[in-house]
Amino acid sequence: MGIFDFLKGQFIEVIEWLDGTGDMVYRFPVYDNAIKMGAKLVVRESQAAIFVNEGQIADVFGPGTYTLSTQNLPVLTALRSWKYGFNSPFKADVYFVSTRNFTQLKWGTTNPVLMRDAEFGMVRLRGYGTYALRVGDPALFLKEIFGTQASFSAESIAGYLKSLIVSGVSDLLGESRIPAIDLAASYDELGQTAAAKLQPRFAAMGLSLTALTVENLSLPEEVEKAVDRRSSMGVVGNLDTYLKYQSAEAVREAANNPGGDAGAGIGLGAGMAMGQALGRALAGQGEPAAADNAAASAPGAAGAAARSDGPPSGGQPARGGEAQAKKFCSECGQPLAPGAKFCSNCGTKV
Repeated sequence: MGIFDFLKGQFIEVIEWLDGTGDMVYRFPVYDNAIKMGAKLVVRESQAAIFVNEGQIADVFGPGTYTLSTQNLPVLTALRSWKYGFNSPFKADVYFVSTRNFTQLKWGTTNPVLMRDAEFGMVRLRGYGTYALRVGDPALFLKEIFGTQASFSAESIAGYLKSLIVSGVSDLLGESRIPAIDLAASYDELGQTAAAKLQPRFAAMGLSLTALTVENLSLPEEVEKAVDRRSSMGVVGNLDTYLKYQSAEAVREAANNPGGDAGAGIGLGAGMAMGQALGRALAGQGEPAAADNAAASAPGAAGAAARSDGPPSGGQPARGGEAQAKKFCSECGQPLAPGAKFCSNCGTKV
């Protein structure tokens, strides 16, 4: 093989990129080898090829197969001052830019986002989600972001893009004034609005934000506990009825455990008394009076009042052989079991 054939073999005759790396930009390894005039350029779908002459962007090619000549390299021809077509080799940097959609890119708040909520006041939100993008203007992207690296991936600018998204979502949350409790019902709307809001900032870099998804916006732990308590109150319903039910359950438990210690009994009585007081306060001022009237009209109430005044008329105590008189609850008038410490009907301490 002669010297001419050796030199001819060093000229690059086919320029293409078999994208198997997932990179956004790939620099074709020309190095010191020259590109032969008349060489084939193969640009596949979802690709663009850019020729750069001495750091200056020249010609951009979309998908297709091209035979390089002065006719389809007008900018490079002008830069090189090629007045006539010829077969001499030339040197240029060739970059392939992937224009496919890059999906499943993550974003999330590093620090909580502070927002004002009409119901909870100032709250801190944490959020995360995904976004998708593609290169909309290959030449602008190469000029603004890529530089002169050998390859470039979406992860290379993920940190910067994430900060843009978090800033845009935070600003949108503050403007929307959506109550914190209703945020979960607005994830789709927030994602679409945020994508439209951030689109100009991505376009300035030659990128297109094709999708933005809000997967979760979480409230602080103390706010979540407050929401849980409010939900529990909604499940309970009528609080007065619930307190009465709790008191009755406490009495039943005490009756089933007659061997309990005195301290437990005292605590039980105090708890029921507090429950009754709270129930009256919630029900209004009329309920105690109604309860008193019901106690006065209950069967045996008058007899209980009479017996509570002291021994029978004449001042003589009951004979030992006679059965002891029954006792009645001073609150509801129901008969009390012998030796009972609390009324089994209303829980009043005897």
